[in-house]
Amino acid sequence: MGVKNLWDILESCKKKLPLQHLQNKKVCVDLSCWLVQMYSANRSPAFAKDKVYLKNLFHRIRALLALNCTLLFVTDGAIPCVKLATYRRRLGSNSHAAPDSHPSTSLRRNRGSEFSCMIKEAKRLGMALGIPCLDGLEEAEAQCASLDLESLCDGCFTSDSDAFLFGARTVYRDVFIGEGGYVICYEMEDIEKTLGFGRNSLISLAVLLGSDYSNGVNGFGPETACRLVKSVGENLILDQILSNGVKATRKCKGKNNGNKVDNMCPKASSCEVGMTQDSDGQFRDVINAYLEPKCHSPDSEAVQRVCGQHPFLRPQLQKICKEYFDWSPEKTDQYILPKIAERELRRFSDLRSASSALGIKPLLSEIPVPCPVLAIVKQRKVHRNECYEVSWRNIDGLQVSVVPGDLVRRRRNLALPKCFCLYKCSACPEKITEFLEKKGEEKKQKRRARPKKSGQAAVEDVDERLQELLLGIEADSGGILGGTGNGSAAYAVPVEALDVVDLSSPSPPLRKLSKSQKKMMGVDVQCQSMNMNKMESESSFSTQSSTTSDVDKQVIDLSSPVPAGIRHDRGALADMSNFGSQSKEEEAGGHGGNCVASVIDLSSPSPAIGADDDVIHERKARELRSFLDSIRSELY
Repeated sequence: MGVKNLWDILESCKKKLPLQHLQNKKVCVDLSCWLVQMYSANRSPAFAKDKVYLKNLFHRIRALLALNCTLLFVTDGAIPCVKLATYRRRLGSNSHAAPDSHPSTSLRRNRGSEFSCMIKEAKRLGMALGIPCLDGLEEAEAQCASLDLESLCDGCFTSDSDAFLFGARTVYRDVFIGEGGYVICYEMEDIEKTLGFGRNSLISLAVLLGSDYSNGVNGFGPETACRLVKSVGENLILDQILSNGVKATRKCKGKNNGNKVDNMCPKASSCEVGMTQDSDGQFRDVINAYLEPKCHSPDSEAVQRVCGQHPFLRPQLQKICKEYFDWSPEKTDQYILPKIAERELRRFSDLRSASSALGIKPLLSEIPVPCPVLAIVKQRKVHRNECYEVSWRNIDGLQVSVVPGDLVRRRRNLALPKCFCLYKCSACPEKITEFLEKKGEEKKQKRRARPKKSGQAAVEDVDERLQELLLGIEADSGGILGGTGNGSAAYAVPVEALDVVDLSSPSPPLRKLSKSQKKMMGVDVQCQSMNMNKMESESSFSTQSSTTSDVDKQVIDLSSPVPAGIRHDRGALADMSNFGSQSKEEEAGGHGGNCVASVIDLSSPSPAIGADDDVIHERKARELRSFLDSIRSELY
């Protein structure tokens, strides 16, 4: 409970902080308060039978361990003598009997009660997770406040508001884990600045309003008590209460109703504070209970023992989870090992940050403590946050798990001004560099080793055909235009595809193209384009090719005069075409199936070709070569 209405008075000082606020902090926990919170959420029989409160405690601990938040459990000891009356009243015993006004000794708690058994289970679970437990002499929140006051921890978890009265500086009232988790925090510094209340003022509020140690003073509410404490002041309020006591008096301003004065007018009355002598000394006992609580001293053996490092006991945890939750060892490892690994990575990050603050920036390989991360496997997205799946080194039972991205890479420290270092030193940014380099190399290898559309044999066959077609086209272009196409001299032409020619001529022979070659290289499309432009040169070659299939090994004497009836208005190529047509007609007319070979006299002057035709053929040849090169580059 703590002090009556004190949380309402401190409402303006409440802060809702993200769960990451507890990162790398050491916090002591009032274990009784945590179990009461979890047990009060559901009081069904199944809740207690299945130990759901203990499961909730386990998941809360693992979430805080992942943040490298060091926990210290503190349990209640004996009941203070000044609290016995309140304790008996809460248990419902002797509710009508007059309480002992001056109890002399504290009362030991019942260690066999149901709640005490829950405490034992929680302590056992915590020890397996590496969380020590300190058994307090009396009040657990008093022991937590003592550790906080002596700077042995960074704050304390408790829902009892009287922790501030025992000297606590930072109190975490509630914590919520999971996505968007947060913690409710109260700072004594904020209370002093905002409300003007110090520790003495808060103790005086407990005397006036009531607490675990007193019933309060009749007539004082939160507003009246705060007004009195502020009017007297932080340094004098306790002395005034101890020397004179305190009581609330009411005076009616009164209303004149004719000749009568109403001395009881609640609406018009105002409260004034008066001091009275403390005859029985009850205020002194309450004040001393807050100022001088019974706790372990900071230099005691018990405190020194729990403030050291405690190992994580994996076999014991597996045994406890099997006993309490019926979990297999694999399921227990699945829950806790990734959090333990993340905690180790945060500790390694703190080590690098401390070295960087001292001006020492060693390489990852030069740090005496090995990095827990072996390598980064892949990038992940968890709840829209960037994360990394990493493989671990020397963590028994865990191969890979997912960690937050800002823990691995460099992240900006928004708490520092821009003139200082803008980035916190993360655990291992070098691993990010290695991962990105490896990823880029894999992409290059995939690009080089891209699978071909067909088998290797088919690709080689296509390449051979393309080479033959390119050489054939160059040979055709060189023979017609009088040039020497590249590679034409080395081109091997099958004997059965050749006409009988006079080798004294420098012109290369013309070669017949198959239909498959024409379709592959788009020669059909090129021929259609040439026919649409009515190019006589292309017409000449197509006619000559058609006659070659019918007239095999025909010997043509180019020195003979041009047959009659040939048109001369379209140039020499048209003459050649008509000549081939005429020969075909003569063959069909009476020469039968026998072919008479005639010799081509290449010593005779070549037919004249127009200048425009030269330009067109050269351009077509260049386009075909470029087209073939593009196909070759696509294949390879």
